[in-house]
Amino acid sequence: MKPRSFLLTLLTLLAALAQAASAADLRIGMIGLDTSHVPAFTEILNNPAAKGHVPGAKVVAAFKGGSADIESSFKRIDGFTKTLTEKYGVKLYGTIEEMCKNVDAVMIESVDGRPHLAQARPVIAAGKPLFLDKPMGGSLKDVLEIFRLAKEAKVPVFSSSSLRFAKAAQAVRGGSIGTVKYCEATSPASLEKTHPDLFWYAVHGCETLYTVMGRGCETVKRGTTADGKIEVVGTWAGGRTGIFRESKTYTGVAKGEKGEAVIGAYDGYAPLVVEVIKFFQTGVAPVSPEETIELFTFMEAADESKRQGGAAVKLGDVLKKNGG
Repeated sequence: MKPRSFLLTLLTLLAALAQAASAADLRIGMIGLDTSHVPAFTEILNNPAAKGHVPGAKVVAAFKGGSADIESSFKRIDGFTKTLTEKYGVKLYGTIEEMCKNVDAVMIESVDGRPHLAQARPVIAAGKPLFLDKPMGGSLKDVLEIFRLAKEAKVPVFSSSSLRFAKAAQAVRGGSIGTVKYCEATSPASLEKTHPDLFWYAVHGCETLYTVMGRGCETVKRGTTADGKIEVVGTWAGGRTGIFRESKTYTGVAKGEKGEAVIGAYDGYAPLVVEVIKFFQTGVAPVSPEETIELFTFMEAADESKRQGGAAVKLGDVLKKNGG
């Protein structure tokens, strides 16, 4: 074969392989284009040259969404929508049902947790694997209902903050310091009047806490620090203690049988996106429904403790009150 013919054949083969690889990419649909996670996740997935690029899926479709009573939603949604459609060529659909016909999996990104249940219903009905960004719902009742619907329809669903998959927290969860007896986790905790206090932003620090401590919290007491910041103390079975504390930074410490470790650092979005795509490909959630439900029960119990003047509140009572 002549060199020129060989080169043309090679180029044709490479083009065919690239096309095949592209065809094999999962088609992702996004719901709610009013958070910075939308362009960030799309860049990681759609741009092969992006830092932390995650192959195997591309965002190809979206439903705009938006909340008229939350400023951080209605002031940003048009800009993020323009980025998705003009920079990445994402196609907008007028309904979630129509979008679901043209994708393999869905990410609910709406910054407002309240519409997540209504947005999840048609996705679950369509049988599409579903990731819900933080907060999973606007209430504990909504979280429980989403999981109930998903279980009934046998549709894989999970939710998580990006903080869960930070290296330090995952190392402790993997046993690097043995059984954790005590943990403090911090994060910013800005409030949104439409949501329980910890759901809006403190969910990040609470997610780190649960990554390290795991399930088993029995009671919660909410108070304040000397400088007036939120402090929530949880007592786990066996006398273990886990504390969420409001702070300007993401940090914390875990103390276990084999020593202690600094935790809480934010490692970017890529580690979460890796887990989401793996979940879409396998249908196996990296976080169990039971752990996510307990996380949101912990946060709801903190509000109940606040209403009761800082009294200790049983998670079991809160769960039962909300239909769990």
